[in-house]
Amino acid sequence: MRRRDFAISLLLAAATRTVLAQEQTKQHSIAIVASGPVARIHDPGNPLFGAFFEELRRLGDVEGQNLTVDAYSGKGRPAGYPDLAREVVNQNPDVIVVGTNPIALAVRAATGTIPIVWIGVEGIQDGLATSLAHPGGNITGVDPNDYEVWGKRLQILKEAVQSAHTIAFLLPGGTWERNGERLREMSRRLEISLIGMPLAESTRPSIQRAFADIAPGGRTRSSCTT
Repeated sequence: MRRRDFAISLLLAAATRTVLAQEQTKQHSIAIVASGPVARIHDPGNPLFGAFFEELRRLGDVEGQNLTVDAYSGKGRPAGYPDLAREVVNQNPDVIVVGTNPIALAVRAATGTIPIVWIGVEGIQDGLATSLAHPGGNITGVDPNDYEVWGKRLQILKEAVQSAHTIAFLLPGGTWERNGERLREMSRRLEISLIGMPLAESTRPSIQRAFADIAPGGRTRSSCTT
């Protein structure tokens, strides 16, 4: 999980820095709107935001020097997100970084001009973006669970191991229900036989059982095979 958070943080920081680079002013300002406590945003032990700020520093934006960061919390109360979004927009930051789809939707409803960098899941289904490559509007960001990203993983794996012709893909069951067919279509384009391994739970025992099924002599869930 920490490795995934680190990778997401780098992508989030890169997206934020890209937007900041378009601004003409030397001093930049970011508003970060999270659903949880504000303290977690500046907690160096937080794997997501710790890596996020570290990457921004590496890219040349240092809080307290050329970067101002204002943190806001939705306090887990969706009913208050529209008012909070308007409060943030009224401060006119260069970029608004948001977590969770409901907050992103509230902020986008409050501004069509301030760039929004978002992290969440199923942004296309929730109407935040038209596609991963071309999100449209004033929003960009990271969706680590988008099926296009999974398809890219298949492509990279095929390029790295060109002899691979059968690949098992482990995902939560609900995610397979929504995106399995699109993944199988991608595997057909790559001439890969894809064995879908829907997980009942994202737990160690469930994953271990799945690996036991994949191993020689184990079972395969042929109903999900391309």
